[in-house]
Amino acid sequence: MADATAPVEALKPAAVGRYRWVVVALLFTAMVFNYVDRQTISFLKGDLSKAFGWNEGNYADLVFWFQATYALSYLAFGRIVDRIGARWGFGAAYLIWQLAHMSHALATSLAGFIGGRLLLGVGEGGAFPGGIKAMAEWFPKKERAFATGLFNAGTNIGAIATPLVIPVITLTWGWRAAFLVTGAVGLLWLPVWLLVYRTPRAHGKVGSAELAHIESDPADPAANVPWRVLLRKRETWAYAIGKFLIDPVWWMWLFWLPDFFGKRYGLDLKTFGPPVVAVYLLSDLGSVGGGWLSSRFIKLGWSLNRARKTTMLICALLALPVAFAAHASNLWLAVGIIGVATAAHQGFSANLYTLPGDVFPRSAVGSVVGIGGMIGAVGGMVMAKYAGFVLDKIGVYTPIFVVAASVYLLALLAVHLLSPRLEPVTV
Repeated sequence: MADATAPVEALKPAAVGRYRWVVVALLFTAMVFNYVDRQTISFLKGDLSKAFGWNEGNYADLVFWFQATYALSYLAFGRIVDRIGARWGFGAAYLIWQLAHMSHALATSLAGFIGGRLLLGVGEGGAFPGGIKAMAEWFPKKERAFATGLFNAGTNIGAIATPLVIPVITLTWGWRAAFLVTGAVGLLWLPVWLLVYRTPRAHGKVGSAELAHIESDPADPAANVPWRVLLRKRETWAYAIGKFLIDPVWWMWLFWLPDFFGKRYGLDLKTFGPPVVAVYLLSDLGSVGGGWLSSRFIKLGWSLNRARKTTMLICALLALPVAFAAHASNLWLAVGIIGVATAAHQGFSANLYTLPGDVFPRSAVGSVVGIGGMIGAVGGMVMAKYAGFVLDKIGVYTPIFVVAASVYLLALLAVHLLSPRLEPVTV
């Protein structure tokens, strides 16, 4: 009997390990802290505006200057992580942004807050280049969108945690403690990352079957690719233009959503929590669901091109109703419309983030992500000035929400025209 079954047993594939998901969990946690740090100021906007006499233009300047250094840092860290790897590149970025977040507690003027935001932009600009680089190192293409969606979902958990944690700390110890306490807790993550993260081949926890799974895509050339070469590739601009169009919408939700709820429905620091949590719970579903859907399509036999772009089209259509959110008759209807739009954004974004890893060699992924992130942050700077102008001059959110509804279809069109097949690029 043993001899008869031996050939059957021999045909069974070795169990693939799961250590790569530990890397996802670490990045997920880092992005929770990333978004707590980034978003804290939006929940303190009302209190800080009263304390320091800010108008809408002053607040828009805070967002603008954060995004200015974020744009430059995103580009720089894209190259840095390609040269030194995700472990040290992401770790350095994390340390910078945690210390910058805590420095806000020392601010005594608008200039002081701008200084803190500038430094925060430097650190946070390294988050996604480092994270996407790690995904390219640890996951084959068929799993990459799902894994990216999972770690990107940490941004939504951070956005959920912020309205729950910041009001409690602020009402108990004051607004300065909101920056100090969350920053100090966040620093505990860094030594764990440095102790745990290695590339798959250098990691003792990765078995041969899992390593073979991770490296199942064709081998990439090892040489670093100059920016001048990447800038001549249509696929670089497919990613960058997509980021330029959609990133500003996410920035707008992060920095102005509490203000919208306050002005439209009379919420304040004590009552922001439930509606904001609901919005970002929905966006979390979109982040994971968008990555899962395209991966599912691929498992069904669809081409990578068809799977990614079909998922992005579904997300783009789901975002359209947000154009009317400012006219919602009650708070929870607005929450539902905006929540679906943020979910659509995250699903779209999870697939757009995979584009550099889908078509470029691993040695160039960080640089392409950096270029796209810089262009996306420039779009965010434009949105910050636009939002400040609209709110100062018109005083309503409708023109802003119309932009938020329409950009995803434009982004998908740009991606398709510039990279019609999502084929691997020769560099």
